[in-house]
Amino acid sequence: MKILLLGGTGAMGSHLSAILSSQKDKSIAITSRKSHPSSNNIRYIAGNAHDNAFLDELLTEKYDVIVDFMVYNTDEFRKRATKLLKSCTQYVFISSSRVYADTEMVITEDSPRLLDTCTDEEYLTTDEYALTKARQENILKTAGGGNWTIIRPYITFAENRLQLGALELSEWLYRALLGHTIVFSEDIAERYTTLTYGFDVARGIAAIIGNEDAYGRAFHITGPTAVKWRKILDLYLDIIEEETGKRPKVKMIERHPYIKYKSRKYQVIYDRWFNRRFDNSAIDKFTETSSFLSTEEGIRKSLTSFIRNNRSLDFTLIPSHEALYDRITGERMNLRNLRGIKSKALYLQQRFLPEMTPFLKTLVKPFH
Repeated sequence: MKILLLGGTGAMGSHLSAILSSQKDKSIAITSRKSHPSSNNIRYIAGNAHDNAFLDELLTEKYDVIVDFMVYNTDEFRKRATKLLKSCTQYVFISSSRVYADTEMVITEDSPRLLDTCTDEEYLTTDEYALTKARQENILKTAGGGNWTIIRPYITFAENRLQLGALELSEWLYRALLGHTIVFSEDIAERYTTLTYGFDVARGIAAIIGNEDAYGRAFHITGPTAVKWRKILDLYLDIIEEETGKRPKVKMIERHPYIKYKSRKYQVIYDRWFNRRFDNSAIDKFTETSSFLSTEEGIRKSLTSFIRNNRSLDFTLIPSHEALYDRITGERMNLRNLRGIKSKALYLQQRFLPEMTPFLKTLVKPFH
């Protein structure tokens, strides 16, 4: 079986390629912008899968299965959807469980989607992630052929990806390991979430590959248990204290600061403020989600590994984010932790003179 993974080197793709490579009847090609050594039955192809010429060259071959991890804008996907469907026997599209609308019910694959129920006109004019994925699902369903399968993971974690609410690893864990205060918010802390280890999501994807019973269907692949974000925070703190001997400081604020910023507020408003509990009955017919790692076991495994293997790394910090959190906590980042003169200058400006940010950005833009 010939399988193409488009953009398959991330948290889910790397696990999926390892699972598939152990199956000797599989021949796997993986696209990546960076060069990787090929081995056994895995062949890496260096290139940008957003580039149409590169994609056309790839698709001169016929594949049994294409698994698409790429993130497209809606117009870009519309132009290539039919081409992708015609180039394989089964096309697996990685969507997201963020497409679902808010509900206090347990979510099934037939639960209402935001795109179909939301009345926020400003939001609907955007191509924000949840809307983008839903629109692309619609494109697939109307493209003809029926040889597609939609996968909707939710928040996936791994050794190099550990989220806290709307915060990425660099926005909370790096701060903690540098001795700074983690900033978290009550509005998210009391919501239920469902986190899933990347390897387990990959197991679910592998189970539907080549299976005709999965054609023309959508599946979410999520962990079996929903927990409050506050419990996730406490678990993170416990593990860091066990590994470093120091318990990180936390400042709880009432509302997440991202809701003030258009580029990031929708992830909070239209996902992290929702309770997310899932019914896995559909995917359980292909793989047993009850055997997935528990949230505590998976996070402990991932965070412990990260701390032990990355303690000496030069963390990449985002100066604007650090300035925001330091304004809230009253702290100041050691400038040696920020890379480059521009990053240091931007941090100092946004930390102490945030009202000048728009002017400063006009000065540094030509140098980006």
